[in-house]
Amino acid sequence: MSDSDFTGLRGTEFERADMTGARFTTVSLNEATFRACELNRVVMRGVEMVDVTIDGEIQNLVVNGVDVVPLLEAELDRRYPDRRKFRPDTAEGFRDAWDLDERLWESTVARARRLPPELLHESVGGEWSFIQTLRHLAFATESWVGRCILGDPSPWHPLSLPWDQMGPRPGVPHDRDARPSLEETLALRLEAMAIMRRVVDGLTDEQLDSRTEPLVGPGWPDEGETFLVRECLLVVLNEEWWHRMYAERDLAVLEERG
Repeated sequence: MSDSDFTGLRGTEFERADMTGARFTTVSLNEATFRACELNRVVMRGVEMVDVTIDGEIQNLVVNGVDVVPLLEAELDRRYPDRRKFRPDTAEGFRDAWDLDERLWESTVARARRLPPELLHESVGGEWSFIQTLRHLAFATESWVGRCILGDPSPWHPLSLPWDQMGPRPGVPHDRDARPSLEETLALRLEAMAIMRRVVDGLTDEQLDSRTEPLVGPGWPDEGETFLVRECLLVVLNEEWWHRMYAERDLAVLEERG
């Protein structure tokens, strides 16, 4: 079809738009970018998908009648054998996973140190810089371990960084444009990692399936919520694994720039 067959919406940006139940028929989405979007229960029929990249939390994705998620998970585990260790089900498994995480990040930080400091503030493909990634991981640990497990209603450092789409919340920092040095950021990061270390070192199998107390005060997660300790720790491990993968991917690009 020619361009004249379509309504002219090229380059339109939709931000915080609720399109639940919308229908797209004979629509060109070529070169479109979807970031932090919900696509639950989406049905696509008769589509053409060539040279498509999808990164995110994917469950029950059926392509041409085949649920491809188990295939993806098996392939990721094959490529990265350490990945399995980040889904532990015992207290000892959580300690082993955190030991491994510390070693992996030690290597990644050493790689980052070899770059000019200004490159650690650069974005690759619109993603967080290396510094922002470390700041976000501190936020994740403070939220899910400091707030949820240890009961601190306001555990966040001023430099901690929530995800971009989180709206303003009382008492929760959100300074995306701050430019702390690597050493300042590592001090924050290591302080948060020490919180996780303290919890997993004293963890028992019985504690994993105990529930946290209802959260108090504004923040993230939301006030009044309660979780299994296991859930909280798995969120942190998942964040640690994926953000290190993203950091390693982007460091390779920055090394070429440097």
